Parts: sequence; structure tokens; C-alpha cells
Amino acid sequence: MPRSLRVQQNYLDKAKLALIRNGFPSQRSLAEDAGFALATVSNFLTGKPVDYVIFEELCRKLALDWREIANLDFEVSSQSIDKNPKISELSDANQDTSPLYPNGSVPLASPFYLERAPLEEQVYQEIRKPGALVRIKAPREMGKTSLLMRILDSAKRQGYRTVSLNLEQVDRVILSNLNQFLRWLCANIARQLQLEAKLDEYWDEDLGSKISCTSYFEEYLLTSIETPLVLALDEVNQIFEHPQVAKDFLPLLRSWYEEAKTLLVWQKLRLIVVHSTEIYVPLQLNQSPFNVGLPIQLNAFSQEEVQQLAQRYELDWSDGDEARQLMDLIGGHPSLVHTAIYHLSQREITLEHLLETAPTATGIYSHHLQRHLVILQERPELAKSLNCVMCTTEPVALEAIVAYKLSSMGLIKQLGNKVVPSCELYRQFYVTTLMDTISECNTFLSN
Repeated sequence: MPRSLRVQQNYLDKAKLALIRNGFPSQRSLAEDAGFALATVSNFLTGKPVDYVIFEELCRKLALDWREIANLDFEVSSQSIDKNPKISELSDANQDTSPLYPNGSVPLASPFYLERAPLEEQVYQEIRKPGALVRIKAPREMGKTSLLMRILDSAKRQGYRTVSLNLEQVDRVILSNLNQFLRWLCANIARQLQLEAKLDEYWDEDLGSKISCTSYFEEYLLTSIETPLVLALDEVNQIFEHPQVAKDFLPLLRSWYEEAKTLLVWQKLRLIVVHSTEIYVPLQLNQSPFNVGLPIQLNAFSQEEVQQLAQRYELDWSDGDEARQLMDLIGGHPSLVHTAIYHLSQREITLEHLLETAPTATGIYSHHLQRHLVILQERPELAKSLNCVMCTTEPVALEAIVAYKLSSMGLIKQLGNKVVPSCELYRQFYVTTLMDTISECNTFLSN
């Protein structure tokens, strides 16, 4: 089976019609729903090659038979190559299991997604409850978005309507103004539900934006649909950086959750709140959405899970020694584990060489490490604080805002009220580079 496929020219019109027929008003809406880049969806609908797994998943979303519309110049094998029976529900029996370079969220049909059982089933059951609220917390690149995609897919299989909004995509000028942000929220939900916005019909300056927004949900959005609505808000930590807006918006979410206890219309709403760190904006206990609902904490992979993932990449790590060596360096960080195992499965590098070069500018994590370094160089206060953490073997107490930012980057983890490095990789790399950065900053400031 080839690694990429494209739609035959004589089926392009059929594919484009399927977009509207299956409830996607635009290519962007399909891209957001499937969790793929807009450019990838555009390539699919214009007859350009896309990865086999992505091709199959887009066909599934559009209710198309991939064998019928694909430009195939080879015979399709009837033998299944899916070695993981748990994946069969999400992927076709003929799926190509050749690994893609791990980058971002793991596609729904990918056999290289590591299930987090029984956590996932717990969430699937929770969102079936009237007025449910699920809170997913983990640093960046720990698998939050991959899990969220599967929760929303499960909800769609139940016949629910789903809307997913990523607050990283909101302009800062909108995030910093409560009225603008709530209008943005309502308009985007209406768009994904294929409803007219009608904001001005429900917005009343005299009542205020929170009451207007609540009325919009209660009297329009939730009454316009017949089935439950699963609303996923990803990267909610973006709102934490705008304390005045956070102090109004977060209690608003809590109030909707409470309304479901007495009003049937609010029982249609199932909230999923996804964030990278603990909130540092002070809220009263009875106003916070972070002490109600089902809490889900995504942790690093265990050694057993690392071995399971290696097996899916067809590596023989059954004795656990390789998994232990890798975890000693990166601590089971899901994204870093995927990257390492991918390179090892391609026979590009030995484990010994990978471990030796990983904390350097020439190792497989160079881009990942340099990306964080750029942020630290732009924010000397973060660099100095992180350097303190990296240069000691004891947990360190940091200011709440600094700890929040470093934790959201995934560089540190909490131990009670103090922090430690997330993994040995970060300590080895940043203990040297941060000293140079801090020295340069001090020189600049003294001139």
C-alpha cells in the first residue's frame, strides 16, 4: 500500500459535494473537525496527494468509499495489516501502518495512538450525562488534543452535536475584552452548528455581556438543536493571562454547569475544558469551574506504556531495558517518547547514540529545545527562574505567574508548592544554555 493517495479527477466534484452534504460549510470546518491542517484538506479536495491514513479518515468523515475515489494504480490487498485489534473500530482493515513522523495531535485512524484506558472510557461515559463538565489538564504536548479528538468522535457516534474552539486562535485584543470575547464565542459556536449568528437580537447592553451570552445559549443555541451539544474549549489557560476577563468568564462557565441542575435546556450542554496549567487567577470556590465536574489529569507514559508504543512501531523492547533508559532521560513525556521511538524504528540512529546526543543542538530534540530557548531568551525573568530550578537537586519555590508559564511550556512539574525539572533532558540542555542567556541579559542591562 502506498503512503499517499489522491482523489481521481472525475471524483473531485463528488468529494466537494460530500463536504456540504455531510454538514461541513467550508474546508476549514472539515479541517477543524478532523484535526488536520487546512492545507491538507485543500490538497485532498483538489486532487493532490495526501497521506494514506489522512485520506482514509477524510473519506470516512465525508461518507465516501476511499477505494472508489482513490487514484489507484495497484491492487488493494485484502489482508489486514492492523496488528492492534483496539484500533479496528477507528481504521479500515486495509490501513497502511507505516509510521508518520510524529508532529502534533495523533490522527483518529492512527494505529500509533496509545489508548489511556480506563480514563478514556470514563470520559466517554461522563459526557453522556446531562449537564456534564469534564476538565482535562496537562502541560503542552502531553496528548490533550489527541484525547479531545477522540472524545468528540465518541460524542458524534452518540449522535451529539460537537463544537471545538481553541483559545490560542483568538486575537489577544478579543481575549482582553469580555464583551468581544463572548460575542466571538457565540458567533463561532453558531457557525459550527450552521446557524445564523443573530448576535444583535440577543445582546443587550443594559443587561450586560454575561446575561446576553447566557440568554443566547438558553434561548437560541440550545433550543435550535435537538440533541446534546458537546462544547470543547481547548487551551483555556490563554484566558488566565487576562485576569479581568478570566474573573468573569470562568464563573460564567460554572453558572451554566449549575443551571443544568434545575433547567432542562441546560442539560443539553456538555462542557469540556482543556488547559495546560493550574489557574493562578483567584476565584471564589463557588464560582470556579475547576473544582466541579470530572477532573482528568494526563500524566507521562509509564514504562509499560512506552514498551507498548515501541511494540506498535515493531521494536522489540520486551525486556524493558531500552524503555527504562529512555525514560531516565525524558521521563515518559508522550511527545518526546513518540519522536524517539519513531527515529529508532526507522533505524536512523541507535539508542546509545540517541541518548548521547539528545541534550545537544544536533540531537533529535534540537528543534523542540531551541523553540523553548527562544521564548526564554525573550523573557529573562523566566530564564533566571528556570536556571535556578535546573541548577539544584532540591525542589524550588517560584512565584505563581512564573511557575504557571514554565509549567505551561512543560519545562517544570509541581511537587506540592514547589517545582522540579520535568525531565533530565531539560536539565542537561538548559543548565548550560541558560547560563549563557542570563549572562548576555545581564551584560545588556548593565550597558
